[in-house]
Amino acid sequence: MIVVDSNILAYLYLPCEYTTAAETFLEQDPDWAAPILWRSEFRNILAGYLRRKTISFEQADSLQKEAESLLEGAEFEVDSRSVLELVRDSDCSAYDCEFVALSIKLETKLLTIDKKLLRAFPQWAIALTAV
Repeated sequence: MIVVDSNILAYLYLPCEYTTAAETFLEQDPDWAAPILWRSEFRNILAGYLRRKTISFEQADSLQKEAESLLEGAEFEVDSRSVLELVRDSDCSAYDCEFVALSIKLETKLLTIDKKLLRAFPQWAIALTAV
């Protein structure tokens, strides 16, 4: 199992330079997990695509459902104190620290390309481009 941040999910479903890497990683390790926050972040990413008219409403709805299906049974609550401790000890947002807190809780790595997370939490965060 590996925790994935919302951007990794976006790369999987919205074609970009990281899509192939995300697809390859999913094939190698299909057991992905995320804090419940991922849903809101992913919807926000889709909202940007909708507003730029890059995808239709129907496509956005379909992508959200597909991503929810991928993470079904692998969405977790995180402890607020744990998140706040990570915020205190880094310059990362509380949103980003939720993913790290889940990685710690599950004793697994966090897959990301977020440079702040990679710098602040090298023991937990691994770069998509490095796998």
